[in-house]
Amino acid sequence: MSKKPTTDDEAAEGAQPPKPGKKKLVMIAGGVALLAALGGGWFFFKKPSAEQLAAIEAAKQVKKPATFVEMKDMMIGISSGGQQDRQPIIKIKVVLEIADAKVSEEIKPLLPRVEDAFQVFMRELRPADLDGSAGMYRLKEELLRRVNVTVYPAKVDAVLFKELLVQ
Repeated sequence: MSKKPTTDDEAAEGAQPPKPGKKKLVMIAGGVALLAALGGGWFFFKKPSAEQLAAIEAAKQVKKPATFVEMKDMMIGISSGGQQDRQPIIKIKVVLEIADAKVSEEIKPLLPRVEDAFQVFMRELRPADLDGSAGMYRLKEELLRRVNVTVYPAKVDAVLFKELLVQ
């Protein structure tokens, strides 16, 4: 028995026609996608007005002034490393830079804790730890980390050295 070749018309009659609900759903989804693309393109190509540009530039230029909290001068005996007869001393003046004036008021009562954290850390330093700009940078980063741990949830942006003397 050989099969009789079928034509396209006969194949179409034997196949099930697509459901009208699916066809309608595809058309709706396509229409929504087209509208979204057109709307997005409109926003993409729309030029902002002069007033909007001026407002954007003004917002970029407005910066909150930083607040600085000055700490007491500290003189700390540091580790000699066992090579020297007398103990080296470090004299340091530190200023804390804070982005918000309200936060500086939260930090001021905690300054004795910050000083304690600094002194405990710096007692173990050796003069070789402070050699060069890399040593100063490491000291600054470590002090910043310690002050932020101490005053959490407040945040200090930078530790600034006004004076640093190693004798």
